[in-house]
Amino acid sequence: MKEHDESNWPVWATEKIEIKAYDPNWIEKGTYEIIKLRELLSEFRVSEIEHIGSTSIPNLPAKPIIDMMAKINSFGDLAKIIERLEAENWSYVPKELDGREWRRFFVKVKDNKRECHLHLMLEDDEEHWEKQIKFRNKLREQPRLAQQYAELKRKLAAKTNDDREAYTEAKTDFVKSVLELN
Repeated sequence: MKEHDESNWPVWATEKIEIKAYDPNWIEKGTYEIIKLRELLSEFRVSEIEHIGSTSIPNLPAKPIIDMMAKINSFGDLAKIIERLEAENWSYVPKELDGREWRRFFVKVKDNKRECHLHLMLEDDEEHWEKQIKFRNKLREQPRLAQQYAELKRKLAAKTNDDREAYTEAKTDFVKSVLELN
């Protein structure tokens, strides 16, 4: 059940989930966005930026949204970071709406559609960082797992295409099973 009044949310906040065939340009787009973010956030001591999520995995169908995560030493400059990113079409999703205390979340929007996500995380939060990297790498290394994930994503997108939270939650068991692999 959704807890927030969505009546005055921007269009991109409630767009339907659509899984697209793999596009080899996603990797290049991720690299481009990382370079841009390094420039935009250099004064805030961002130490690492990674392209994560399905668009970072060759041959995997995905929502055509480039997911990235970046490490920062504190959220102390968040207001300045928000201002800097908003000038480049990034929207900040307040932590109260995001529901994940461990990160600060941004969405880059073009033509009222999500283009990129940025998960800004603290440097000392190795747990969340490592889980994202491990999941990405396991799917890159094991095409069979990537195929299973693709099938699950298509099924869930058809079933929950108007509820991003339900879509994400329904993938949890699969993600946990991959993270438990050695």
